[in-house]
Amino acid sequence: MSLKPKVALSQDFLLQLAKLAVTVQTKVMRWAILFQSDPTSAGINYESIHGARDPNLKSVRIDRDWRGIVFKPSQGDVYVLLHVDHHDQAYRWAENRKLTINPVTGAMQLVTLESVNEEAAAARALPAAEPATAASAETERPLFKALDDRDLMSLGVPEDLVGSVRDIASETQLDAMQARLPVEAYEGLFLVAAGDTVNQVLEARETRVDRTVDTGDFATALETPESRSRFVIVDGDEAMVAIMSAPLEQWRVFLHPTQSKLVNGDRSGPVRVLGGAGTGKTVVAMHRAKWLAEHRTPAGRKVLFTTFTRNLANDIEQNLRTLCSRETLEKVEVRNLDAWVHGFMRAHKLEHRIVYDRKQDGAQQAWEAAMAVRDTRLELPDNFYQEELEQVVLAQGISTLDDYRTARRTGRGTLLSRAKRDAIWPVFEEYRGQLSSRKLKEVDDAYREVAELLGVETRTPDYSAVVIDETQDFGPQALKLIRAMVPAGTNDLFFVGDGHQRIYSRNRAAMSKCGIEIRGRSRKLYLNYRTTDEIRRQAVALLEGCEIDDLDDGHDENRRYKSLSHGPAPEIVSASGLEGAAQEAIRFIKSIRSASFSPTSPSFCVIASSEKNREAMSALLRDAGLIGVTISAQNNHADARDAIHFATMHRAKGLEFENVIVIAPSSYLGDAAATQSQRRLLYVALTRARSGAMLVTIP
Repeated sequence: MSLKPKVALSQDFLLQLAKLAVTVQTKVMRWAILFQSDPTSAGINYESIHGARDPNLKSVRIDRDWRGIVFKPSQGDVYVLLHVDHHDQAYRWAENRKLTINPVTGAMQLVTLESVNEEAAAARALPAAEPATAASAETERPLFKALDDRDLMSLGVPEDLVGSVRDIASETQLDAMQARLPVEAYEGLFLVAAGDTVNQVLEARETRVDRTVDTGDFATALETPESRSRFVIVDGDEAMVAIMSAPLEQWRVFLHPTQSKLVNGDRSGPVRVLGGAGTGKTVVAMHRAKWLAEHRTPAGRKVLFTTFTRNLANDIEQNLRTLCSRETLEKVEVRNLDAWVHGFMRAHKLEHRIVYDRKQDGAQQAWEAAMAVRDTRLELPDNFYQEELEQVVLAQGISTLDDYRTARRTGRGTLLSRAKRDAIWPVFEEYRGQLSSRKLKEVDDAYREVAELLGVETRTPDYSAVVIDETQDFGPQALKLIRAMVPAGTNDLFFVGDGHQRIYSRNRAAMSKCGIEIRGRSRKLYLNYRTTDEIRRQAVALLEGCEIDDLDDGHDENRRYKSLSHGPAPEIVSASGLEGAAQEAIRFIKSIRSASFSPTSPSFCVIASSEKNREAMSALLRDAGLIGVTISAQNNHADARDAIHFATMHRAKGLEFENVIVIAPSSYLGDAAATQSQRRLLYVALTRARSGAMLVTIP
């Protein structure tokens, strides 16, 4: 009995499908379901394409007007849906495409052959988009002169494009070829241009370059990590419908080779993954949780996926439902850390409520009572005590006077003798006592005490692993608690984060000082899949002068941070107030909607610096006849397709929209008056956008 032929979908096919009207999408889906059931059926009329560079590309009739472009091999049993379009456009698309197998990596690659050399030559005349690197300064010297053909192909360059890549002499020329290169080739080339070796690039992937490749064996080629980043095998009607019904959710199906290596396989201990906004950190974390649940989680235990805020946890849980089977979901628990701590305390009959805002009635009264016992002879300002509590006592988990006497106070400025520390300590002792009498507890104290309870429990831990998103927003006591949740060992902890986006935690936490050793297991993602390079550059410029840490007492940088897509530069305008800002927002929304040819309405989010400004903008836009929904801790309103979303900068964290309109005080811009936290908020807000952004400053 012969095996059923393999049918695969390309990522390009799904992206093209998403651009079509819903009625056409329905026709294509019906045809694709019949096609995948039997691509060898006599009812499928494969037509050769006159002038096509690849004789294996065939046209297939969907109806009178629409054609599918399919790879139909002369030998073998692999059929690939590559493109769908109007009759003439489909033929033109196919004429200069070629589906090949890279002879070094064994990956299946769709190559565009037209005008490559001409485009590279034209790019030489373009001005550099960014300051030239050392490699790109010598525009007359090819960037990749030192690499032989095998080196270039091992990075992912298709054999047909090796000659064109050899002509590249600047970063601008490399960017001009980006759309024609497989994503792993573009990434590898810009990393080599930035100073990495070919071996360093390959070590971050699952790429194999040590075996003989059969360039006619497409079935084997489909199994490589590189191929799986752009092709997916469909093994039934249900899978076909599931993938084609949500073509824009590419992360559900495709993983870049660097991401794939991070997701799959065993790790000897904690892993840390850094990456700028839009580099797919959360995607990697979700796929890692899925892999651990499916392959390394015994019966009766779970993988805990935790993050900082409730709405992020809700969003991740919904995404995991689309990614995982029901059996896998039963082994994954998604909860933001504070909700987890609250549940643990209730289960252990600990009746204290956690203080998240010291302005709450009970906490405010407790603090006032504590300040009443301070030694006024010290002549320290009131805010000193608040900052000392947060940055020293709570952050370091100090619970006794002896510990406070020897505590590190790096960055606090005011030097304290032992006598002064002895005089200050009663304020903190009184505050905790006042909280306790009201059955209240500071959040860092709750983290510390729960971690201590976990440390003395003798029962089998609930979790086999913990996956942590938005690590930069967790302070030292939170990380120590996470360390206590699961025994140290293989596959125990998986952290993703970005110091550029720290907008919650008041205290940096060095992972190694919290019992989390990541040496040798730290990786970084460089490619931004969400935000256009124009928006990315504007957002990164806002951070100039900000000191960014790597979550472990080192420094991070964004020099190699790149975006794969391009679009218009963000608009930056000033308004005299919120009414003027609303008029600018309405103009921006109307202009994008009128220019959109998408079958679905483009998404928008108005992001403000405060709840007060968010509500004012919401009211003004509603008065203008626009429908709006407000993002809260409980609901992201992801299903509100035609409504304008409204959010604060904090609430927008972790979300994405096609377009964002950021309303910010002019003081937030990167001048001397702007604080680092304000500039990081702007960075987070702008990088929520996929294609369009406007920044409106108000007094």
